[in-house]
Amino acid sequence: MSLHGAKVFARFIAGLPATTLVEQWEAQVAKVGGKVFAMRGSESGTLVFKVSEMSFEGLTALEGIGQAPYFARRHWVAVARGADIDEAGLKAYIAASHGLVASKLTRKLRAELGLG
Repeated sequence: MSLHGAKVFARFIAGLPATTLVEQWEAQVAKVGGKVFAMRGSESGTLVFKVSEMSFEGLTALEGIGQAPYFARRHWVAVARGADIDEAGLKAYIAASHGLVASKLTRKLRAELGLG
C-alpha cells in the first residue's frame, strides 16, 4: 500500500492532528487550520508537500522528485510514483510538513485546534 493511493493517503492524513482533507484543484488537499500542507494528485497520485530549505536541496537531487509546479517558493516538492524515496520517508516528510505549516498558525488558532 502506497501513500500515492487515495485511500492510504486519506488514512495517513486523518491520523495527523487537526487535519481536514478536501477535494480541490483536481487533488486531495490536506490542510491544518485551513492552510495546505500536502496534496495528492487525483489522477497522477503525485504527492506535493512543504519542506525545509535543507530538505528541498536533498530531496530534489533524488530521481522522481522536483519543485512542485504552481508553488512559487522553493519549499514545496512534488514526488512522482516510483520516486527514489521509501514510504517511511514520505510519511516523515508529510508529518514534518504538517508541523511546519501548523507552527505558522496563530497561537490562538493552534490552541483552538489542540496543537499546543
